[in-house]
This record gives sequence, structure tokens and C-alpha cells, in this order.
Amino acid sequence: MKALLSVHDKTGLIEFARGLHALGWQLIASGGTAKLLRAHALPVTEVADYTGSPEILGGRVKTLHPAIHGGLLARATASDHADLQRLNLDYIDLVACNLYPFEQTIAKPGVTLAAAIEDIDIGGVTLIRAAAKNHERVTLVCDPVDYETVLTEMKAGGPGGGGGGVSGELRRRLAVKGFALTARYDAAITQYLDPNHPSPLTLYPVQPLRYGENPHQRATLYAFEPGGGPLGGKVLQGKELSYNNLLDLDAAWRCAVSYATPSLCIVKHLSPCGVASAATLADAYRAAFECDTRSAFGGVIAGNRAFDGDTAAALGELFVEGIAAPGFTDEARALLSKKKNCRLVEIPSPHIEPRHELRTITGGLLRQDVDFGDPAGSEWSVASRRAPTEAEWQALRFAWVACQHVKSNAIVFAHGTATVGIGGGQPNRVDCVRLAAERAGEKARGAVMASDAFFPFPDSIEVAARAGLTAVIHPGGSVRDADTLAAADAAGMALVVTGVRHFRH
Repeated sequence: MKALLSVHDKTGLIEFARGLHALGWQLIASGGTAKLLRAHALPVTEVADYTGSPEILGGRVKTLHPAIHGGLLARATASDHADLQRLNLDYIDLVACNLYPFEQTIAKPGVTLAAAIEDIDIGGVTLIRAAAKNHERVTLVCDPVDYETVLTEMKAGGPGGGGGGVSGELRRRLAVKGFALTARYDAAITQYLDPNHPSPLTLYPVQPLRYGENPHQRATLYAFEPGGGPLGGKVLQGKELSYNNLLDLDAAWRCAVSYATPSLCIVKHLSPCGVASAATLADAYRAAFECDTRSAFGGVIAGNRAFDGDTAAALGELFVEGIAAPGFTDEARALLSKKKNCRLVEIPSPHIEPRHELRTITGGLLRQDVDFGDPAGSEWSVASRRAPTEAEWQALRFAWVACQHVKSNAIVFAHGTATVGIGGGQPNRVDCVRLAAERAGEKARGAVMASDAFFPFPDSIEVAARAGLTAVIHPGGSVRDADTLAAADAAGMALVVTGVRHFRH
């Protein structure tokens, strides 16, 4: 029995090769893999010696040879056996292979096209596909996590059994894993070379959830990366994350990381109920909480800085379903451990946001680019007679980012770098203004207002003026923009037009 080993990730390779050797397998390996095996006193035949053909083109061509692929693709038939004998070739019964780390390469800052191209694996993909295609006879191992399982079956079945002692069921499962790997690998290359090219969707199950939005609905969490965790992070404490927890934490996290300074977002039922930036995360929490103290109960929290002891202490007795942050200090974890059911999710920072969003509809799905804020080159203009003061400009910039994370129709009132009233999710914009004004109360006086889309009528401006707001920012573009502007000027309000809409349905 012959095994071909050609791996970039050499995790667990030596133990696997020793197990094969002990079972009587002949080892064949490509250059770097063979060198490692020899360094551990394992007998191995290098691919170049096995094929009689040296590596060429700086290693671009190593395993692409009839002695390799004939040995892999040959079936246990008389005609295939005769072809191998005529060319003095032999069967290869197992392939252990994984690929150049293309996705890790393109994730590096400043990577060049030439560097990315060199990390496109050719020989490895061909080996995997050949072994997977002929899995009726050949065992493919493309993931080091499967080494132990394969050896266990071999020891139970013996080296002379079918497939080298590996069951047909396992060979088929490993073949499917190989095809999934190469499909995902090619999709990553395609997306890198042309980000707008539609690609197949490859998902990896993370865990089944207790249920979906409601107990009668089944749900499962999937990741785009193998071995991925919830929200690309890991759970440090608390109950199992629910479907709704994951949605809420994702919404809070996306909002918090939209700001460069220490910032925190509180979300309840997928809608922010408090957002703030401050010198410290603890101060940001206090300001965000004051926006809507009632809705914060039973919500989730996300911060764009490590959760420290001061921030954890500031929560007091507040019931929180979950907290997401780039990290948690020992002091914070000790304090939060008292909230035994509170889920703590540590998300790596800097965090790579997805480039696309997917939503299912009847009979299909929708895909769109993620809204990362105003596109480069966007310009704001002051449309009103009065320009905003410096304090108003600061609040307008903050509110404009916050309203991008509120469900349409989105209205945000803000003082400085904290929300004081939020209204969203209503079918008309003026009702959202009324909601924000009701929640803000006296804090609306002297605040500014951001709207994710234009005002179709001047009534929203009139309600905001009566509540005491002094400045407004919106995209503009309505046929009644002149009426809206007239209402702002009549109230002495500053009005800024961004030219960019930020609906979030």
C-alpha cells in the first residue's frame, strides 16, 4: 500500500506518518514534506525519485505526473491495471494533502497580486480532486483533524483490507470534504480577482441552536470559515447563545466598531436603544444607558474596546443577555461572573467585517454589499441660512453614524457623542421623530437630529423644532426638500445635506 503525503500545514503529520509506517505503508512525499519525514527518521521516497522527474519552475510542478495521477485515478479493473503495468506504474492508495494558504495570504495588509498568485495551489488541488474522484479505492485526508480517525479504522481493518482498511463510508465522507475544500478555495480566488463575481456559498456548521426566533422554529449557526465561532469569536461564559442573542449582538457589534474612539452600543430586539462614544468605555456605557434606561433592561451590549472592571461595575444590577467586546480584563470577568447567565463573547480585534450581506426571500435570496458608511468622496453641504456651530457639527457627525444602525425609518437625537433619543422601525418618518422626542424628553433641547433618508414632508422638522432641536442632518433628495429647508430656516435650525441614504430594512 502506497501513501502520498504533500502538505503545507504539517500539523500532526509525523504522528500520522509513523502510524502508516507501522502498518506497513510505503511513504511517498513531496520535497518539503519528505525533508521533514527524513528528519524524524521515517523512510520516505521523494516524489521526484518516484516519478523520475525533478521539480521544475521553482516548485510549481512537483506532483503533476502520470506516475502520481495514474496511480491515483486507476480503478481496480483489468483494463486500468493493464495500463499501469504497461507503463510500469503502480497504484497509490492514500493521499494526505492540504493547500497553500491563499486566504491567509490575501488577508495580509499590503499583499501584492504577484504574492497572491504564487499562493494559488495547483498540484495540491489536483491531488485532492483525483483522490476524491476515485474514493471508491483511494483514501483522501485533506484535514489534519482526520488523521486519527483514519489510523483508527486502519488498525481495526488491517492494511490488506478494502481501501487500506478504511471503510467505504469514511472514504466517501472524506472525499466530500475534499470537494468542499477545493470549491471554497476556488471561490476565494475568484472573489479576490473579481469581487463582483457571483460565487458559490460555502458554509460550515458551528452548532445547532436551541430554537430560532420562537421555540417552534429550528435553527443552526453556520460560519464562513471552518472552525469558526459565534460572530467570529468565542464564548467565555454564560448560557448557550440563542438565535435572537446572535442577531442582537451582531447589530450592537457592528454599531460599536463603526467608531474609532471608545464606543458602546446597547441593542434590544435588533434596534439600538443607546449609543455613545467617550474617553473611556465606562463613560460611553453610562451615556448610552441614559438614552433609554427602560429598553436597556434585557438587552445586549457591544463595545469596541476591551471590557474593563470600571465598565463591568457600571452595569450595576442591570440584567444583560450578552456582551461582545474585543476582550475582557480579569477584573471585568470576575465581576461579570456574578451575572451567571450573561453571555460574554470575545471577538478578535481588528475584526474583519463581511463584505456582503445575505437575506432569504421566497424562492431565492438577496445579496448586497455591506453598508460601511458614506462612500469615499461624499461631500456634505450646509443648506440652511445658519451653519452648524462646532458643538453641533460634532453631534451631527456622531448621530449620522449611529442612525445607520437603526431600523428604517431611522431617527437619532444626539448631544455631543451620545444618543438621547432614538426612533425607528415605523412606516412613516414623523412617527419616528415623535418616538425619539418622547424618549429624549427635556434632553431633546439643544440636541441635533439625524435621519437615514430624506424628509418627505416638513412635518418632521416642525416636530423636532417644537421638541427643542437645533440642527438636522439628512440625505436630501425629496421633491419637497425646499419645504423642509423652509421649515428649518423658520425655526432657526441648521440643516446639513449628505447626499447619501442609509436605509436599514
